[in-house]
Amino acid sequence: MEQRVSLITLGVTDLDRARRFYEALGWRGQEVEETVFFQAGGLGLVLWGREKLARDSGREAGTAGGFGGFGGFGGFGGIVLAHNVRSRDEVDALLGQAERAGGRVTKPAAESPHGFYSGAFADPDGHPWEVAHNPGFPLAEDGALTLPEFDTL
Repeated sequence: MEQRVSLITLGVTDLDRARRFYEALGWRGQEVEETVFFQAGGLGLVLWGREKLARDSGREAGTAGGFGGFGGFGGFGGIVLAHNVRSRDEVDALLGQAERAGGRVTKPAAESPHGFYSGAFADPDGHPWEVAHNPGFPLAEDGALTLPEFDTL
């Protein structure tokens, strides 16, 4: 696995409020299908509904506190890290590598309705990671991700 984070997705309770907050900080967002994307250097910051994000990563959307879940902590903390790769085969290989290293696959890899291929795993402390091959989100040679201009797609 290359050492990089491609996207950080924040699960929010009010998408409009969250978008207004980041835009008041001077960030420029693009909204697509109830998801807001911000280019943040060589990665993307994404705002998405908390319940949807939890389901998409194979987690429960409850609170972050408590014990009893994978890695000793229950619930969903509201943040998912993503590692984008250059091929579907890399998605499958990385999920297998994470499992062999002591993580747990929380969502087997599958084709999405939006044309990308992804799966998810949790590290030993329960932090969720998405692994994705998304041809629409190009990766530079150094792994930096560039979000497309969604209104031109």
